[in-house]
Amino acid sequence: MSAKKDYRPETRLVHAGTLRSQFGEMSEALFLTQGYIYPSAEECEARFSGKVPGYVYSRYSNPTMSMFEQRMAALEGAEAARSTSTGMAAVTTALMGLVRMGDHVVAAKALFGSCRWVIEDWLGRFGVTSTLVDGDDLDQWKKAVTKNTKVFFMETPTNPTLQVYDIAAVAEIAHGAGAKLVVDNVFATPLYQSPLKLGADVVVYSATKHIDGQGRVLGGCILATEKIIVDNYHQLLRQTGPSLSPFNAWVLLKGLETLSVRVARETETAGIIANKLAGHDKLTRLVYPGRKDHPQAAIVAKQMTGASTLIAFEIKGGKAGAFRFLNGLSLIGITNNLGDAKSLITHPTTTTHQRLTPEQRAELGIGDGLVRLSVGLEHVDDLLDDLTGALEKV
Repeated sequence: MSAKKDYRPETRLVHAGTLRSQFGEMSEALFLTQGYIYPSAEECEARFSGKVPGYVYSRYSNPTMSMFEQRMAALEGAEAARSTSTGMAAVTTALMGLVRMGDHVVAAKALFGSCRWVIEDWLGRFGVTSTLVDGDDLDQWKKAVTKNTKVFFMETPTNPTLQVYDIAAVAEIAHGAGAKLVVDNVFATPLYQSPLKLGADVVVYSATKHIDGQGRVLGGCILATEKIIVDNYHQLLRQTGPSLSPFNAWVLLKGLETLSVRVARETETAGIIANKLAGHDKLTRLVYPGRKDHPQAAIVAKQMTGASTLIAFEIKGGKAGAFRFLNGLSLIGITNNLGDAKSLITHPTTTTHQRLTPEQRAELGIGDGLVRLSVGLEHVDDLLDDLTGALEKV
């Protein structure tokens, strides 16, 4: 990539971070190697001590991983990035790197089930306490702060109800308390929302979702300033080893090249589907960030440049109605993944959020009839035929 620094996102997705070997390959090289040979014992010592740059071991870093990290950083507008083996490895590392025993975390209640488990169960094993709040209630964020609060954490839009929280306002509260804000930006993608520009300190992604976007590999990424990465994550990643494999890094690089094209098409289709299904007599509600009736439409307009590839809607008849609908689909796949080229649908009550009690789910607006649709690249009319045909069976 040339010295020009102001390329637009679509260009950065194709070119940023590319490293070429002596062979001048056009496509990024896949470096499948565990270790590296040093020209001398002195060079080996210097690399291990950090006095000179260079690769040491692929658990620490690898040229293909570096290309993925540099491209993600260029896209996000971050100083630094570190890749991880999965999205949950990114979330867990992002949180654990910022806390110690006796610290306190404040998080929005509306979280992916595994994220909530990490905060409530895993961190608690190491003496880190937590408070869960309604993410759209700024007073709750303020009141939850203690003298030991070190981290605020949120997803926005949320999984699976697609609530949208005011990142800038929550960041201001966090910084006033001396805490850092970590934002899971998966549902917005780096194309539609830029948490770092809004005041967040750390952004995490499950690259498994839209970044791969074709159902192939797992991966994650943590993005922040160089100082935050070095002070909080460099040694944690190096010593504990939640490493992204070079092969997965290469697949994710290829996914980034088409991210903008895929997400734009999927979002366009999702918007059409949301408008067609809104008000359907078999639905009790529909939530889509691209519609004016979204509960946080004003925040969406303020901080997001696009809507979403995801739609949430509640089907009449509770679990039985939802299951009749799901079993009536023939094109859209029932699964717990999202952000794929293929349209996918999930019943959160029995999958991603089954660990929560019925009362906890009700508090989050996750009813037994709720489903989460991830829109893919199929023709919109085929998807509408599949959805409306299945709704007729409810």
